[in-house]
Amino acid sequence: MTSLEIDRIAPTREPDAPVVMHQNWHHLLFLHWEVPPEELQRLIPQELTVDTFQGKAYVGLVPFTMTGVRPVMTPPLPWISNFHEVNVRTYVHLGGRDPGVWFFSLDASSAIAVAAARAAYKLPYFHSRIDFFASTEAIPTIDFVSKRDDPNGMMPANLRIRYRAMEGIVTHASPHTIEHFLIERYILYTVDEDHRLRRAHVHHRPYPVQRAEVDDCEETLTWAAGIRHAETQPLRHYASEVSVKIYPLERCS
Repeated sequence: MTSLEIDRIAPTREPDAPVVMHQNWHHLLFLHWEVPPEELQRLIPQELTVDTFQGKAYVGLVPFTMTGVRPVMTPPLPWISNFHEVNVRTYVHLGGRDPGVWFFSLDASSAIAVAAARAAYKLPYFHSRIDFFASTEAIPTIDFVSKRDDPNGMMPANLRIRYRAMEGIVTHASPHTIEHFLIERYILYTVDEDHRLRRAHVHHRPYPVQRAEVDDCEETLTWAAGIRHAETQPLRHYASEVSVKIYPLERCS
């Protein structure tokens, strides 16, 4: 099955299933570098296939901040519900269907969030010390500095970056574009303790996408994940915020 034959619209629809958690994501930066598909394929479960756009595969680095993280029917608690995160990921499908995300790592500034996500969603979360600062300008400049201090993860695994949205049109990514392929992903895959493939859905309105400007970037997170990408300028996209519903982890049929 070719990339064009995969149904990329169905996963974007809201699932008919109980919501278990709410989250708000802010100031998302999407950086993507091209990596040979075969190099990424060896790093993911054999049941999954690396997803490609026009034959090209990508590794993504996504820093952002989170608020209002809480189980459904529970009020947010500022000292628990707000924290920062950066993830390293690629894109996969399961036998030509259900295109989604495979996470190599997710670094978060909340020890509680790290423990909960590892237990409930079997995701490779690690604790990091993260400093996040957004300027007060109409188009804020974001300073994001992350340093992993979790002995369960490969180190050094750090990020120092300054970024902002570029002035211009804010739009939703159109199907069949590289922006839609990279950004509009609503299924995550993982494996449990018995090496069984699992997945979970998320849902939100389409990202309000803008081009992004990066002033400075130094990172070793992709290196820590075992990925080597060319030292070229990455693709850069920014989304201001989305309100997210999280659904239960389920076995892949």
